[in-house]
This record gives sequence, C-alpha cells and structure tokens, in this order.
Amino acid sequence: MDGHDDDEPPRFLIITGLLSERACAEGEGLVPICSGADTEGLRAALERTQGFALAGVVSFGIAGGLDPALHPGDVVVGSAVVADGVRYETSAELSGILSEGLAAAGGKIASGVIVGVEAPVLDPRAKAALRSKTGAVAVDMETHIAADFAARRRLPFAVVRVINDPAARALPPLAQTAVTPDGGVDLKAVFRDLAREPRQIGNLILAGLDFCKSSATLGRCGRLLGPLLSLGLPEL
Repeated sequence: MDGHDDDEPPRFLIITGLLSERACAEGEGLVPICSGADTEGLRAALERTQGFALAGVVSFGIAGGLDPALHPGDVVVGSAVVADGVRYETSAELSGILSEGLAAAGGKIASGVIVGVEAPVLDPRAKAALRSKTGAVAVDMETHIAADFAARRRLPFAVVRVINDPAARALPPLAQTAVTPDGGVDLKAVFRDLAREPRQIGNLILAGLDFCKSSATLGRCGRLLGPLLSLGLPEL
C-alpha cells in the first residue's frame, strides 16, 4: 500500500477514460480519475496523485473487443496488460474477487490480456492485427498507463473492462475527435464530422447501440466495485 496518513483508510484509485465511466465508479473508498482520452494528460494527472493512502489501482471502463467471441456488454477482468513490448501482471487476489463478485451479478465474465494503445483502434483489420501480435482479448487507451503507474508505486492492480465495440465492428473516424478534454462528448465536433463525412452515420448508429449495452453493464459493475474491492483489502 502507498500511504501518507495512518489514520486515513486506504482508497482505490480508479482510472477511467470517459465521464460516463467515472460516474459509474464513484463510491466510498474509490478515487476516480478520468483521462478524457488524453494519454499524456492522464500520465500527468497520476503523477500529481498525492495526499491520501492508496490500497491499489483499478482500470475501469469500456474497451474495444479483439477476441471475436466477445460481444458488447461482456466483462473482461484482465489477467495481464501489454503495451510496447512490456507486460504487467494483475493482482491475482483482486482479480479473483472481482471475477467472482461480478459473475454472481450476472452476465458474461471473461479473463484475458488487455493491450494498451495511444490512439483509438477503429478498423476491424487493425484489431485483428493487434490480436495476432499480442494475443490480447481487448484494447483501450488507459489500462497500460494505469498498470505502469501501479507497478512504479508497487501497488496491487486490477482491470475491469466492458466490451463496447466488438472485434468485427468498425468505429467511425469521428470517434477520434468526439471526446472532450474532461471526458465528455463534443456534440459540435460530432455533427461537424458527420456533415463533412455523412457516410459515418451507419457506423455511428451501430456504435450507439453497442454503447447502450456496454453502459448498462458498466453501471451494474460500478455499483459493485467499491464493495468488492473492500473485500480484497485484507488480502493485500
């Protein structure tokens, strides 16, 4: 544990990418941080994380599917994280508690490697290539940064990611510009990109349907996150 005040109970740092993800991860014992899809901004924010005791770090939110067997709304509890040739192992204790607890609440729970990237992976061919190269089942932009932070601070680390866009689904190019710095959605940018490239509308509709499924699961997982992690404290 990374502590500063012996009288203060340790809390878990929850790393998210979007405001909607952060909203699902607010509760007693949790300190959520939202990257806003800004990887360098997230790294800087983590370096400023001081002043309270940390029990561990959890990467929480949606992810792109790389394993064709995974569908929107399926939950991946990460067994490890890879990025740029580096591999980070997750805490077996925390991962086990999260897997068992989330499985009891219903829905599909899978275990597998998460690969971290610095920019969205939009194309199914790029997803397939990434899976072939890394063996990962899912991809996102925050988990590798969270894993590196946890490793440097020698903190237990876990990953709970809900599949949003499946392996065969292409995301519209506007996905690269639609997120605001605080993790919200820039509707003006969305409409501007649609006006410039209206052929994106089909993929945007499919992406919206996927997001509804993943958001429902994420909300359910978020309500259990604090209680489940508190169960893991004696094991750390």
